Amino acid sequence: MKRQATAVWNGSGKEGNGHLTTQSTTLNQTQYSFNSRFAEGVGTNPEELMAAAHAGCFTMKLSFVLGAAGFTPESLETKCTITLEDGVITSSHLQLTAKVPGISPEKFQECAADAKANCPVSKAYNMAISLEAVLG
Repeated sequence: MKRQATAVWNGSGKEGNGHLTTQSTTLNQTQYSFNSRFAEGVGTNPEELMAAAHAGCFTMKLSFVLGAAGFTPESLETKCTITLEDGVITSSHLQLTAKVPGISPEKFQECAADAKANCPVSKAYNMAISLEAVLG
């Protein structure tokens, strides 16, 4: 399987702007710029997209891991924070809140750690990855 996206940029790094389009067109000429990346401008940015990819991948992987362990999650919600420091993406922090009927706290932590280590996005990211997993 291959997926693709296209970025178009016009102008200088600080004053220019661009747009992103994904193969599915979920992003369709979605704006990004210096201000949307480094300030509070309108549009998206690479770090936000990385956070969405990691949160989505981890959460789906956890659903599969829980299912293989005999549990069906009622809900899984993951917030991902990507940190950019001095021009380097240094870390991804996952914050999970879950409702999984019948699971012990120990088994839940084991499944969450498995998903963190083995989701395809975690495996692709060459940075520190941390996880806070709360069973509600």
